Amino acid sequence: MNPVIHLEQIRKHYIMGKQQLQVLKGISLDIKKNEYVALMGPSGSGKSTLMNILGCLDTPTAGTYVLNGQDVSKMEDNALAEVRNKEIGFVFQQFNLLPRLTALENVALPLVYAGMSRKLRNERALHVLDLVNLSDRSHHKPNELSGGQSQRVAIARALVNEPSIILADEPTGNLDTKTSYEIMDIFGKIHSEGNTVVLVTHEEDIAKHAHRIVRLRDGIIESDRRMEPTVTPLT
Repeated sequence: MNPVIHLEQIRKHYIMGKQQLQVLKGISLDIKKNEYVALMGPSGSGKSTLMNILGCLDTPTAGTYVLNGQDVSKMEDNALAEVRNKEIGFVFQQFNLLPRLTALENVALPLVYAGMSRKLRNERALHVLDLVNLSDRSHHKPNELSGGQSQRVAIARALVNEPSIILADEPTGNLDTKTSYEIMDIFGKIHSEGNTVVLVTHEEDIAKHAHRIVRLRDGIIESDRRMEPTVTPLT
């Protein structure tokens, strides 16, 4: 089976004045369908740059990135945006919910861009809100939700398009410890239902929820190991 994510010798540099800043120095990585991977590394290791490339928010300077059978490494911005909308579900530290929309409307938003009818949009949005145990808050606006509830809405929005991968960037960064573990239980549940999850974090206890930890340092992969998760996902 072909991997969902195939990276081959990915390099990324930026021009800073007259200097060239090498951020990624040859990253090769395969992630299979239904893997649960944590990307870790200290500040400056290149993990944010790698996440932007994985999420098709940026393109590599050199190397090949094949996402779900498509070579996206040299795509133009419009084509990349289409791939992002279809293939990737994003969960961010800041939630990024639109304040004037209800939870249901926030979750359904990607389906508006996909051209789905309102009836189907709402049915699908309610279904994924139910997956994250939040269907009873579907008509609440973000300012009526706790941080943990807002992040669950963001997770539901990431799931609504049935993407190839869920990409979560420090998803517990703004949450207290108890709420963080509740959110990680939700990711465990999502993974157990067949989704591919890639988690970017600097917190060891959060990374341990994943089944594989890839550590970056100075723009290269320092280690890549599989492990038994320390928690059992919710059923």
